Amino acid sequence: MVAQKQALTLLLSLLAFSFILEPSLGAVDEPGIAVYWGQDGREDTLQQTCDSGNFKYVILAFLNVFGCGRTPDWNFAGHCTEPWTPCSTLAPGIQYCQSKNIKVLLSIGGAIGDYSLCSAQDAQSVADYLYQNFLSGQNGPLGSVTLDGIDFDIEAGDSNLYYDDLAEALNAYSTAERKIYLGAAPQCPIPDYYLDTAIKTGLFDYIFVQFYNNPPCQYSSGNPSNLFNSWDAWTSLVLSNNSVFLGLPANESAAGSGYIPAADLISTVIPYVEQASNYGGVMLWSRYWDIQSNPSYSDQIFPYVGNSALQSIVAIKNAIFECVSSTLHRLFPKMGHRKYLMSM
Repeated sequence: MVAQKQALTLLLSLLAFSFILEPSLGAVDEPGIAVYWGQDGREDTLQQTCDSGNFKYVILAFLNVFGCGRTPDWNFAGHCTEPWTPCSTLAPGIQYCQSKNIKVLLSIGGAIGDYSLCSAQDAQSVADYLYQNFLSGQNGPLGSVTLDGIDFDIEAGDSNLYYDDLAEALNAYSTAERKIYLGAAPQCPIPDYYLDTAIKTGLFDYIFVQFYNNPPCQYSSGNPSNLFNSWDAWTSLVLSNNSVFLGLPANESAAGSGYIPAADLISTVIPYVEQASNYGGVMLWSRYWDIQSNPSYSDQIFPYVGNSALQSIVAIKNAIFECVSSTLHRLFPKMGHRKYLMSM
């Protein structure tokens, strides 16, 4: 009996250790792949994209006209070319993706568009428009959908002002029951001209850094040093609660430079970037370019994007529970470990 109690004490110590791991598991979001969708009618449908099983986030691109009194407009090239009614055909796909626990965000901005903000009040007006038309479930350009959040892909415009105000205004719509997620897609040179001030608010859940079309801070010809230096700078710059994503072209033709062959990404780049505590995963431009390879780029990299350190913690925790359970059954086969614990 003494030996049994000593064994039980040891097992309970292991069990307590596993519960120490629990808070850290709850606080960390498992890394995944984000993909931009909507800029080529030849890409997969939303249903097909989400059925691939490769993506944790789908970013609809783009709402590319807004601010300073402009009538908001969007460009989902090849998917819907006129406002309002045709774009409501996307609603079933959006809802399908969300039913699979995939977050769907709307990206505002883009490389080509007519947008800027003229004042803090203007930023509030744009936030109100975005909430009412895309985040509230009311009928809007995409039908009656409740998107999970807004992504800022600000690459043009007359001004870089008031995007911090826009982030704060959108964040104010979050409640205890429902969070409005915010993403930002800065260029990799620091500081990003358009989004630096907004990112420093700490309100962005996802930072989709574009490590392409910027030779000083991207991967090139088998040399990852510029990319690694920039990655370290970004993961140090943003707050610990902001997940940083490695933004990449999904095909060599998807960008002017910065493409990383899947084999190099898997063997060299991911093992380095996943060491950052705020590593969020990989962002791909775009789904159209992703499926130009066979197998797709996302198919090739998906098994390796997750954080191996976090996976190890999960494995240790599960092993502890299995060990405790099986050992208790051996020690107290007739009594049952639950009854024994209650009698202690």
